Amino acid sequence: MGDTVKPIYVDLASESDDPHVTVIDSLCLTCHEMGKTRLLMTKIPHYREVILSSFSCDHCGNHNTSIQPGQYQELGVNYQFTVREEKDLSVQVVRSNHATISVPEVELEIPADSEKGEITTVEGILRRTIEGLSQDQPNRRLDHPEIYEQIEEFISKIEELLGCKSNFTIIVDDPSGNTFIENTLAPEQNPHLKRKTYKRTKEQNALLGLNFEDEEENKNAVKQDDDNEEEETSIKDEVLVFNTICGHCSKPTQTNMKVTQIPYFKEVVIMATSCDGCGHRTNEVKSGGGISEKGKRITLKLTDPCDMARDVLKSETCEIEIPELGLHLGGGLIGGKFTTLEGLLMDIRNDLESNPFLAGDSSDGTRKAIIQKLIADLEQVKDGSLQVTFKMTDPAGNSYLQNLYAPDDDPEMEIEEYERSYEENEALGINDMKTENYEEQSIDPGSSSLICS
Repeated sequence: MGDTVKPIYVDLASESDDPHVTVIDSLCLTCHEMGKTRLLMTKIPHYREVILSSFSCDHCGNHNTSIQPGQYQELGVNYQFTVREEKDLSVQVVRSNHATISVPEVELEIPADSEKGEITTVEGILRRTIEGLSQDQPNRRLDHPEIYEQIEEFISKIEELLGCKSNFTIIVDDPSGNTFIENTLAPEQNPHLKRKTYKRTKEQNALLGLNFEDEEENKNAVKQDDDNEEEETSIKDEVLVFNTICGHCSKPTQTNMKVTQIPYFKEVVIMATSCDGCGHRTNEVKSGGGISEKGKRITLKLTDPCDMARDVLKSETCEIEIPELGLHLGGGLIGGKFTTLEGLLMDIRNDLESNPFLAGDSSDGTRKAIIQKLIADLEQVKDGSLQVTFKMTDPAGNSYLQNLYAPDDDPEMEIEEYERSYEENEALGINDMKTENYEEQSIDPGSSSLICS
């Protein structure tokens, strides 16, 4: 009977090929006749599980679509994108209904929950704003002419942004972590697109309906149960198993967790999941020692095919770069992994092949050719026919690349520890940490300054 159970989230496909599209009758709020809503729970490659909905009314022609991510992420996310030319208006944006959008240059702010989640573009966001402001303008012109003039002036400012007469910045902040802005220069880093993650505040968790009081009670209970050293040692020696949900087919499965010591490095926590339903396998690595005092930069010159067998521990904060190929990956793109160098390159290749923004009518043929060239180059690197430089930069200092000559130095590898910048400490949440006299009030009650986490 278990074999007949179908996954909740399915791969993205056309409606005619996919039997999982649900069609229900819904009331049209425009003409109050019955329309139809189509629901699809699917997986967007290179993004995450989402619920797509599309409403259409045959009576008045009203139509709208929305997107709702399947679950909240561990961290909130903040994007800042500078629009400099007309083609930047076509950059695609995936936003949830918890995202706040602002344009400082015109003092525009679109609050969270004002609109449903959607897949749109920068231009689409601005035009939707103009449509919303223009709806009641005829009535305002008669009843409140002063307000009418103010709104008309504001609409003209937004229309000037659409003309790209000057640069402007669009900021999207989403505490749920389910927002995404396309990098049109991928796989290279876009200097005009900045992304940072942050820990949610208690107020943001409350707005999302998340309550961690029970989790804290469970942690305290575990601490009481592990009072003696023998039990702590046994945890390190055994593999812990806990129930979870498969991220590929959403069926119940189990995750194995093990605390282990990597030679010449440090203690880490490895979590591996293998789903019996779909065969999907994943592994994730967490540092067992917290954030290091300094950041770490590892540079390896790939000169021999044997380098592909080197063990690699990539933390969630580690950035990867291959300058010869123009490849740059941010810290959170493929998560924390413990694998070989070959396995890591193949994960990068698979993510590039499944990029949804390179498919469909709106895809750019030039960018698609660049990605195909990069995929071919990665294959040559894996085969050893192309020698490149592999760089890992981890502000948290929790990444590792195997030294084949240990304990001696590797002639092809350079390891450098460096002082983190203020921005890197801010991304790691270190700037707001107070480790001394933390019982005391750190802010004068009469002061108006705020500390934002």
